[in-house]
Amino acid sequence: MVAASAGVSVATVSKVLNGRSDVAESTRTLVQEKLQQHNYVLSATSRAESGTRAIVEVQVEAALVAYSSEIVQGVIDAGSQLGIDIVVSTRVGAAANLTSERPAAWARALALTGRRAVIGVTSELTEERLAAMSRARVPYVVVDPLGMPLARLTSVGSTNFAGGLTATQHLLSLGHRRIGYLGGPKTAACNHAREHGFRAAMEGAGLDLLPEYVTTGAFSYETGVNTGGSMLDQAEPPTAIFAGSDEVALGVIEAARIRGLNVPRDLSIVGFDDTQLAHMAAPPLTTVRQPLREMGAVALRTALRLAAGETIESHHVELATSLIVRGSTAPPRSTSGRGRSSRSR
Repeated sequence: MVAASAGVSVATVSKVLNGRSDVAESTRTLVQEKLQQHNYVLSATSRAESGTRAIVEVQVEAALVAYSSEIVQGVIDAGSQLGIDIVVSTRVGAAANLTSERPAAWARALALTGRRAVIGVTSELTEERLAAMSRARVPYVVVDPLGMPLARLTSVGSTNFAGGLTATQHLLSLGHRRIGYLGGPKTAACNHAREHGFRAAMEGAGLDLLPEYVTTGAFSYETGVNTGGSMLDQAEPPTAIFAGSDEVALGVIEAARIRGLNVPRDLSIVGFDDTQLAHMAAPPLTTVRQPLREMGAVALRTALRLAAGETIESHHVELATSLIVRGSTAPPRSTSGRGRSSRSR
C-alpha cells in the first residue's frame, strides 16, 4: 500500500525503513511522508530481522552538563558492548515544540527513523507523549524524570532520600546545627526525595527547620551563586549548606568566596552527583555519589528489554548512593564567630 501510494517499489520502501543510503533524498522524503499518512510503524522484531544495528536515541531535556554527560556516557559505553548504535539529541527549540505540541507526529518520526527505544534524561513527560510513544511501539525510559513519575512511566534513578539523609547526617556529625538545603526544581521527583531526606535528618536530631534555610531553584551553578548568596546574606546564615547537585554546590562556593568566606572554615558544603566537577572544585567537594554511568547503562538495558517485548520486574529502579567525603566540610567555627546556634526543640 505504501509503495503504491508513493509510486515506488516495495524494495525502495524497505531501503527507507532500514536506513539504507542508496535512496535519493527526495524519494526518501516522499516514502516517509506516505508511511506517516498510513501510520506505518516498523516493529522491533522486524527491525531485528532486517539485520541492521539497533538504534536507541538519548534525549536530554536541555544542553549537556556534567551530570547528563555522565549518564549519556554510560548509555554509550553500554551500547558499544551490546552492539547498539546510540544517537544523542537535545529537546530544545523546534524539537521541543514538536515534542510538546505534536507528540503523535514526534513519536511516529522516531519510529520511522528506526529507533528501537528512547531514553530521556531529566525529561518532563506528559500522558499525551507517553501514549503517543506507546502507539508508535517505541519504549521510553526516563532517568530522573523532572515531574512526578506517571503510573505507566518506566524510570531509573538513585536512592535520593537516603542520599539526602546521609549528607545531612554527615554535617550534623561534624557539629553543624544551622544547615541549609538548596535544591533543584520544585517539581522534580529527585529533589523532593533529597529534601525529604534532609528534613528527616534534621527532625531526627531534634532541630527546628527554619523556612529561610530551605529553598529551591534549578540544578545550576547560577542557582548556587544567586540563591545561595541570598542564604548567606541572612542575619544568621547557615554554617553548612547541602546543595541538590554538584553544580549548585560550586555556585555556593563562589558565593562564599565573593563574601570573603572560606570553605570549609566558615562554611561547609555538600553536593550531590559526584561528577568530575566535584574533583576539580577548590576545595574538592564532599558529595553524595550517584552511579550516573551505571544508571545510563541500566536505562539502556531496560529499554531494550521492553523493545523485545519482555516483562520487566519493576517500572522504577533505584541504584544505591554513597557519601564521598572530601575537603569542603569541617566542624563549624565557634558560634561566636557567625551568630547563635540553631534552636532545638
